[in-house]
Amino acid sequence: MTTTTYAALLRGINVGGSKKVPMAELRTLMEGLGYGGVGTYLQSGNAVFTSDHGDEDSLAAELAQAIEKHFGFTVAVLVRDHAYLKAVREACPFPAAELEAKQLHATYFSGPVDAGRFASIDQAAFLPEEFRLGDRVLYLYAPDGLGRSKLAENLSKPKLLKGIVATTRNWNTVVKLEELTRA
Repeated sequence: MTTTTYAALLRGINVGGSKKVPMAELRTLMEGLGYGGVGTYLQSGNAVFTSDHGDEDSLAAELAQAIEKHFGFTVAVLVRDHAYLKAVREACPFPAAELEAKQLHATYFSGPVDAGRFASIDQAAFLPEEFRLGDRVLYLYAPDGLGRSKLAENLSKPKLLKGIVATTRNWNTVVKLEELTRA
């Protein structure tokens, strides 16, 4: 059986004092699920692991259920394999090597999104900020950083994200997760 290396992206943990998930506890929980090579990156809900069973969606559901049972609150989880993370990195429509990591972000989606979902956003009104869609990902160029981005604020409105899970990582984290999932 083939073992695949994955990244688990947990949405909205350890932010502003809510939904606290200590990384050591998360690693222990994941090992208890039978995952191998478990590691975490930063405190913001990034984990890597190997598994020889399941697919991205079933592994995400399994991990989300275990987190809810253990910690007592719901956390949205996306699981992506190395091939996908590498493709996201390579398909970046912005010159990542020339930008500061705080200027470039990737928002991962739980499923496919089409341009129609974001058609109400007048991109020209937000320049020099820009976004581009990829395979279950939105690339965001925010020259002054995510915290000051009016475009990011508009892109994250619940009506635009209805029915999908979205979680954002800065470019340093995008790169690091791709590196950590290399077999």
